[in-house]
Amino acid sequence: MSQQASPRGTFLKIADVVRAQIDADDEMTELPSAADLMREHGVSRGVALRVFGVLQKDGVAESVPGGRWRVVRRGQSVDRRPLAERLAEVITDDGLAVGAAFPSASALCARFDVSRPTVSKALDKLQAAGLLSEGRQGKQRTVLSLPNREESSKP
Repeated sequence: MSQQASPRGTFLKIADVVRAQIDADDEMTELPSAADLMREHGVSRGVALRVFGVLQKDGVAESVPGGRWRVVRRGQSVDRRPLAERLAEVITDDGLAVGAAFPSASALCARFDVSRPTVSKALDKLQAAGLLSEGRQGKQRTVLSLPNREESSKP
């Protein structure tokens, strides 16, 4: 008995399954991890990553630097600007003055739902732009200057 090759790739079938899960659960905000897909469907990491690519191409999901893939729903408003730009806005949004303490990396991770390394890279960009002081263990960063329109769009 010969087995016929599937006319559709395995990754497409798995993408259909994940898409159905998203449609069935309005509360779903993150995709399963690659490890979850590998375990559940018995596929390689490469196949799992192709699933994410298909869902991204279809506008159903987007990659989150330092985090899991996020579900994108029609009409959902997601700020896709670089994290450094959004962190620069914290200064004006929170009404911070020059010399004021900037929120901790932990607080920023929770506020923007990203990983600590991602926040650290964005903070380093703001430091290089001259907006924040150097961060060291035990010493909180402070605001060195206020962002203007040009700086907030190019940190």
